[in-house]
Amino acid sequence: MTLSSANPISKAIAPPSDDKRWRIVNVTMRRLGYSPSALIETLHAVQKSFGYLDEPAMRYVARSLHVPLSKVYGVATFYSHFRLKPEGLHTCVVCLGTACYIKGSAKLLAAAEQCGRIRAAETTADGKMSLLTARCVGACGIAPAVVFDGLVLGGLTPEATKERIEAWLK
Repeated sequence: MTLSSANPISKAIAPPSDDKRWRIVNVTMRRLGYSPSALIETLHAVQKSFGYLDEPAMRYVARSLHVPLSKVYGVATFYSHFRLKPEGLHTCVVCLGTACYIKGSAKLLAAAEQCGRIRAAETTADGKMSLLTARCVGACGIAPAVVFDGLVLGGLTPEATKERIEAWLK
């Protein structure tokens, strides 16, 4: 057995497409030595480059880092930061942490689902809005909190939540 055949890094794996954004992902994996411990950082690089993690991307990462696809999928679905579908133009994240839940965030989520005609973790058919939930957004003092396109707002009512979403969907 030669040194090159023993080294799993020596055989380059072709990315899923010719898209130049794969270079960023490859640089990340190469910098981390194509180690299985580079999985989370590599998934972050994929998501930063493409906006989400699709099946071809996860298969490519699994082959490149020599980890089972099930592990890649497990990590991608365990951490709420990773998205498996493209995100909408606008994002609404309803906090379901204890303080927010006690102060009515479940009603805010129901209002958002009704207004957008989607459920949590979905994107409207026209791609205008994604509705997400979070265990805690760190704004307990202004509960219930909702994050609209990165802006944290607190003390919201279902009506105020619907109003903001309706403006997006027009």
